[in-house]
Amino acid sequence: MEHIPFNSRYTYHKSPFGAVQCGTEITFRIVLPRSCECTSAFLLIREDGREFRTVEMFWQSMQGENEEWWQCAFTPEKAGLYFYKFIFTSFGETKEITKASSSFATVSGGGELFQQTVYEENFETPENAFGGVIYQIFPDRFCFSGEKKKNVPPGRILRSDWGNEPVWEPDENGDIDRYDFFQGDFKGIVSKLDYLKSLGVTLIYLNPVFEAYSNHRYDTADYEKTDPLLGTEEDFAFLCKEAKKRDIGVILDGVFSHTGAHSRYFNKYGEYPEKGAYNSKSSPYYEWFKFSRWPDKYDSWWGIDILPEVDEENESYIEYISKILVKWLSLGAGGWRLDVADELPDKFLDALRKTVKDYDKSALIIGEVWEDASNKTAYSKRRRYLLGRQLDSVMNYPFADAVITYAVTGRAEGFIDKIMTVCENYPKKTVDCLMNHIGTHDTVRILTRIATKDKYESSHKNRFKGYLNEEEKNAAFPILKLAATVQFTLPGIPSIYYGDEAGLDGGVDPYNRKCYPYGHENKELTEYYRLLGKIRRENPVFKDGVFEGFSDRDGCVAYLRKNSLQTVAVAANRNPFTVEYILPQGDYACLTGQKVNKNKVTLEPDTAAILLLRK
Repeated sequence: MEHIPFNSRYTYHKSPFGAVQCGTEITFRIVLPRSCECTSAFLLIREDGREFRTVEMFWQSMQGENEEWWQCAFTPEKAGLYFYKFIFTSFGETKEITKASSSFATVSGGGELFQQTVYEENFETPENAFGGVIYQIFPDRFCFSGEKKKNVPPGRILRSDWGNEPVWEPDENGDIDRYDFFQGDFKGIVSKLDYLKSLGVTLIYLNPVFEAYSNHRYDTADYEKTDPLLGTEEDFAFLCKEAKKRDIGVILDGVFSHTGAHSRYFNKYGEYPEKGAYNSKSSPYYEWFKFSRWPDKYDSWWGIDILPEVDEENESYIEYISKILVKWLSLGAGGWRLDVADELPDKFLDALRKTVKDYDKSALIIGEVWEDASNKTAYSKRRRYLLGRQLDSVMNYPFADAVITYAVTGRAEGFIDKIMTVCENYPKKTVDCLMNHIGTHDTVRILTRIATKDKYESSHKNRFKGYLNEEEKNAAFPILKLAATVQFTLPGIPSIYYGDEAGLDGGVDPYNRKCYPYGHENKELTEYYRLLGKIRRENPVFKDGVFEGFSDRDGCVAYLRKNSLQTVAVAANRNPFTVEYILPQGDYACLTGQKVNKNKVTLEPDTAAILLLRK
């Protein structure tokens, strides 16, 4: 067949588009050539892990002389993942319509099944987050207030040389047991709130702030206390209060799959007066941890013995974390980003959502999931993060991969499919609050990735530093602006990793966690980020507009964002030459300064434009 019998992304083939809430009637329609003389057709659909159900399709109508439509309806009554295909009879032979690639169909056997996501009827996500901008802060490295630290735990290396190279000194076993602190704190963040507001920031995502042994603080020592180098509980509450005055929320990092060996709960090194699980089987925390031979043989996160794993299904642990969640929400936090959410069991995530939403329905819950979160299998179990009882949304690594691949290589092909896969598989309410990053504390800085074309070598002992000279930076800046333009205009919420907007470079951890470069910012780049934030703030299409891709080839990417109020076009040129790009019919005004004549925009090399369709 030369035509496409079924494309799940076309509403005349499947309506409504994408994920639906349970109880929604879905119309399926296949288009067959008259020449195949079809005598019967069926939809075969099954809930994940169950047998297929057969739904008869009916001949609907002829389309011209060459095509005919067969149609049926199906109403899923339960939330979950459904998978489907079609069969039809042609000249007495049964043929299949399955997914060959992307969402396009084939009539030969052996293709994939189509996916249909069905979420809970009452699933809601915080609309106050839609259309905003997230700013991720690694607290130790963003801003030091200058206030002398009190109650400094022993063994910490306090730095007074802001901006110099972070320490990375593995011992003879390759382990890290010494951490340096540049003393960034809550009061320092407060002093920069007006700056963040000028960028259009509406949400601050803080890497862990609880008492911990390390500078990254993913080895929680006490969930009930802020780290003394960051400030007091009152300082945190003041930060949230001052941020709220500027319409900025604060999201905390919840590290609940493990604690630190130095923690009050495990207390391996006897630093706390209370008996921890390592010290006594009668400890109230003993049952939280997974010992194979107490006290020295225990499960730890990725085999790192300073990060003992927690039994997240333990009732006592769930009850304790529920109290922790409420405590910090009551002090002003506006939500949680869940570290390694795919390692948290359903029972824990269900309880967490109930606790958070019972306290504040507008609190945002974002999970760290690196793959397609709609169909991920973890620990031999299909996960249900986005079906309505767990996460609101996730860190959007599939979008990050699409943007970074395009920016680094200039290869446009496949870009739109990557975006559409997420838009199709995730609930729209989840899509609108996706955390769209292009760099985090876990990845090489985006400026360095662009400059090196993602080609670098690194080992545990010999970390890739990723520092760039001025020539390398200047060559990468235009491409970073292009990448940021795309990032800021895709569905979801763009997330700036602190310092990216100032031109900060850096390689593998800890060199991607350098101090914010005060006095050495690339002001032109920062101003461009301000412009992107202003464009998002002034155009409501970025809150909930649908995505319509219309080109991803020959180094160029172009798409529309549309809602009932506006249509915005985005066009990007990653070629080393100027391109005159023709947009869908209409008269456009350019918001990013490029030359435009009705629906023709001139794109210089490595630039991107945002254009508003005039009414």
